Amino acid sequence: QVQLVESGGGLVQAGGSLRLSCTASGSFLSIDTMSWYRQAPGKQRELVAAAVSGGTKYADSVKGRFTISRDNAKNTVYLQMDSLEPEDTAVYLCNAAGIRYYRGGYYYTVPSDYWGQGTQVTVSS
Repeated sequence: QVQLVESGGGLVQAGGSLRLSCTASGSFLSIDTMSWYRQAPGKQRELVAAAVSGGTKYADSVKGRFTISRDNAKNTVYLQMDSLEPEDTAVYLCNAAGIRYYRGGYYYTVPSDYWGQGTQVTVSS
């Protein structure tokens, strides 16, 4: 099992910045991919940014404005959001996928993914 706890959401004016954090806990060795998704009212959940070993990827709508980073020693992923726009208003959810374990002398990866409870980001115009 993996528990994810997000923080850092809030209300900000357009053009402002916020930094989200998500910390994973549990009896695992490491996590392959940590991502941020968002879901606005009446819309489908969408991938915002993902951090995997050796790289990152972003939704086109946030490229150049958002930056995802990881601190693997702390099992924490961050999302720095700059130049925020009202269209960025949504609940932001942290996702962890590809959980690696070490048990009985063997390493193995479980493809299951886990979700945090979400943090609200509201950008006013």
